[in-house]
Amino acid sequence: MTTATVTTGGAWSPFRQRAFLVLWGATVVSNIGTWMNDVGAGWLMTDLAPSPQIVAAVQAATTLPVFLFAVLAGAVADIVDRRKLLLVVNLALAVVAMLLALVVQADAMTPELLLIFTFLLGSGAAFIAPAWQAIVPKLVPRQDLTAAVALNSMGINISRAIGPAVAGLLIAAAGLVWPFALNAVSTLVVIAALIWWRPEAESERALPPEHVLGAVAAGLRYAVFTPGLRLVLIRAAGFFLFASAFWSMLPLFAREVLEGGAGLYGALLASVGLGAVGGALVLPGLRQRLGPDRTVQLGTLGMAVALALTSLAPSAATGLLAGLLAGAAWIAVLSSLNVAAQSVLPDWVRARGLAIFLTVFSGAMAAGSLGWGAVASEFSISAAQLAAAIGLILAIPLTAFARLKGLGTDQSPANHWPEADVPMTAAEDGPTTIWIAYDVPAANRAAFLTLMLAQRASRRAHGGYGWVLREDAATPGRLIESWHEASWLAHLRHHARVTRTEAAMQERIRALLTAPPEVHHLITPRKG
Repeated sequence: MTTATVTTGGAWSPFRQRAFLVLWGATVVSNIGTWMNDVGAGWLMTDLAPSPQIVAAVQAATTLPVFLFAVLAGAVADIVDRRKLLLVVNLALAVVAMLLALVVQADAMTPELLLIFTFLLGSGAAFIAPAWQAIVPKLVPRQDLTAAVALNSMGINISRAIGPAVAGLLIAAAGLVWPFALNAVSTLVVIAALIWWRPEAESERALPPEHVLGAVAAGLRYAVFTPGLRLVLIRAAGFFLFASAFWSMLPLFAREVLEGGAGLYGALLASVGLGAVGGALVLPGLRQRLGPDRTVQLGTLGMAVALALTSLAPSAATGLLAGLLAGAAWIAVLSSLNVAAQSVLPDWVRARGLAIFLTVFSGAMAAGSLGWGAVASEFSISAAQLAAAIGLILAIPLTAFARLKGLGTDQSPANHWPEADVPMTAAEDGPTTIWIAYDVPAANRAAFLTLMLAQRASRRAHGGYGWVLREDAATPGRLIESWHEASWLAHLRHHARVTRTEAAMQERIRALLTAPPEVHHLITPRKG
């Protein structure tokens, strides 16, 4: 199946790719089921144990697994066949969802058991999310990636508009079991779409696959030493820690503050979804006019206003208005951050990098949900909402230094380094040292040293350690760069992973020299 025909970029252009359209539609159906399940779980917990901390724990149990398992899931998704991984996990989720429905039908549910089921479903979502996001660039041309990410966000919010409303009606008309049962059925739709999808075969790997733990370490290392991803994570933490109050307090806002039923709770969630869909329609033009940084700031302010409305003027009407505003604000921030994260990640570490983004997202959501639940228990629901609104406003100037503009660079592999002539049998013999000599004229010295700071970060992101830059005392102007890598195999992976952006930086360094750099590879002596 061809996954990337030539198209003209536009808000709807990803739908020209049949695979994207089918998988997008299946995901919307599955997410409708997920939102129905979430409404059912939140509402059921208000029956089983109406304490603010226990109800907020449902949100924490949903997001905590992503915090715990997403990086591991990302490493697995970068190593194994992503389609097969998605199939296996979705099959497991279908089984868990059906068991949950059966327990509810048997009237055997307890608060502890509901949290366990919620945690299991969240764990499945943790293993799905990095793989699912990582396949998006394989489904659409590169110029349509931003539109594809926005459409995925819009699909999530279409399901958010439909799922809660349907769940509220079903709970009122037919009973609590139906949202859980239909969630299990909706998972089968995704399974069918994945069975249908036949992606192009990946090119055969010249190097053996990474071990899972090594892949996890490589992903974490890449995040630490890649400035662009660090900036995205800072902005994410500054928003989601406070925005989590909107979601964790919403069931209690509907039941305790407004004294409403499941229908009102579903309507509030549906208003969030409608606001997000509306926001998705205007977001491309808004982002083009404002840029990603001001778009995130505007979304953060919008979420603060939504929380303040529910706190200071609680009513069904203001709740619905706040839901519309929160939905538009949520998609403005989430979509902008997701696009920024995608743009700084090469394919070899894409799932791991997105998993780290999801880890920060879910960790902030889980910690925030528990924290705001504690505040609501100690003071009031309105106090928790107002405090979170103030926190969002303060986060705008405090995170302004983490700029997203200009992060989009070419992360495709450059393959510009010459093939190494050391045999693979040396791959695991021990650490490898790379030694490069540069002849730098005095006039170019300052520019060279500045570029080498970025070069150092690049070497470290690819697994280098012990990086130093020294000058040859006997030859003024000859600067020696050296660093170590774990093995010859690790260095061969480095060869294959250098991006076009990194290659362009290296070309700028070479342009400052009087002669080509002199490169040496030092490996552990082999016996015999």
